[in-house]
Amino acid sequence: MSASDLFTIIRVVLMWAVIIGLVTVVLQRLLRRTSIVVQILLVVVGTLGVLVAGMVGAFNAMFLSAHDVQVMWYILAIASVVAVAVALALGIGVARNTNRLVGAAARIGRGETVAPAGTMSSELAALAAELKATSEKLEESRRRELAVEQARRELVAWVSHDLRTPLASMRAMAEALEDGVADDVSGYHRRIIAQADRMAVLVNDLLELSRIQAGTMVLNRQQLDLNDLVSDAIADLVPLAAGRGIGINGDGVQSTLVAVDGASLGRAIRNVILNGILYSPPGSTVGISVRSGAGWATVDVQDGCGGIAEADRARMFTPGWQKDSGRTGSRFSGAGVGLSLVAGIVRAHQGSVEVANVDGGCRFSLRVPTG
Repeated sequence: MSASDLFTIIRVVLMWAVIIGLVTVVLQRLLRRTSIVVQILLVVVGTLGVLVAGMVGAFNAMFLSAHDVQVMWYILAIASVVAVAVALALGIGVARNTNRLVGAAARIGRGETVAPAGTMSSELAALAAELKATSEKLEESRRRELAVEQARRELVAWVSHDLRTPLASMRAMAEALEDGVADDVSGYHRRIIAQADRMAVLVNDLLELSRIQAGTMVLNRQQLDLNDLVSDAIADLVPLAAGRGIGINGDGVQSTLVAVDGASLGRAIRNVILNGILYSPPGSTVGISVRSGAGWATVDVQDGCGGIAEADRARMFTPGWQKDSGRTGSRFSGAGVGLSLVAGIVRAHQGSVEVANVDGGCRFSLRVPTG
């Protein structure tokens, strides 16, 4: 083949390739909303068109015999039919996988967890895996939302109960005082004040919890000794523990300096000790200790509650959750915010709260950074 013939063939092929390529691109833009099968067929037909036009132009330029041209036409026709059939099968397979993914996306919208099956290309397989992961995340989010909604209902129910009871008591005592039928007037006054204080504590807990959940809690960090915070909490709760026949052992508390908000962390420590007193049987002991390590300090509170079920450990720091204590055979008053306050306060200090079952009870561990 001479250089002139080669140049002619290249020129003819490039000319038809450019023309048919531009037509294919224009048709693809016009048909971009059609099925992916049409898109694939259009690409294959465009490629075949470039091949056929280029070969025909080259044949004419090379002045082949009529017999050779006829043979080449047969070859091109058979190859084109096979190519279109393969492209059609490929397009139908891709369309089937795409429709499968569309159905999976629709099921995700209905709240189902999906796991698209079938052999797919790497891109579609990656999309299927992402849809599966997304559906699982949405399902987990829905479960958390249901748990939060359930906790909200429980919180409202407990708050309503804990407010209604003292209000009814205060109203009855106020009416007795007004009617002059109260024998112990000063005693009635003291009980009314005590009930008002009880409601004030509940309202303050709810306000503090709302600040924690809104992320607006402000910490006034100061260098304090955990021994002082624990000692204050113990001194505050000793009368209650003595009245229930429960001992408090703080021998494991050692002097440990930490940079914390004393008021809030002291409240968290008090709530955990109070929880141990309320759920421990008479004759048991609530033990408190303080451990320190590299950059961390931990307050451990161990009670004699008899252990906590795994399902309860997963929920006990949720606002509004309350336990009908089978451990002591009684139900304790409260709106279910005490332990959620503990978790929120400790996390606001960039710390963590853990609870584990130990021999005869459970141990709460409040871990906070020392710096």
